[in-house]
Amino acid sequence: MSEKFTDDLFDLKNDRRLSVYLYRAGFGAWLLYILSGAKFMQSVSLYRTDFGVFSFFLMVMGLSASMIYDYYHHPTEFAQKKKWLAVSYLVLAGLVYFLILHNKPVALPQFLGQGLF
Repeated sequence: MSEKFTDDLFDLKNDRRLSVYLYRAGFGAWLLYILSGAKFMQSVSLYRTDFGVFSFFLMVMGLSASMIYDYYHHPTEFAQKKKWLAVSYLVLAGLVYFLILHNKPVALPQFLGQGLF
């Protein structure tokens, strides 16, 4: 991969490509969420909740990346998206807390004991 490509891709101020890629990846994870509920996908149905939360995470990150572009080029769209980004982060935090952590309090020793880090 050339250095010029990565410089252009991560120039969020002047380029929307990264946000589009994040939205597309989020849509793909959402399709996996839907498919994992089917009978023929029983081997991955255990990960259905993870696919849904990951899909939401990718789409929120796509919205965050697109807001940087909108801040510089479309201030009215940025003002409208600001409130939706805050709501999205709150919903994402709720999903992670209730679906992934199962209402358990977050403690660093608990994560270290499970081998996540």
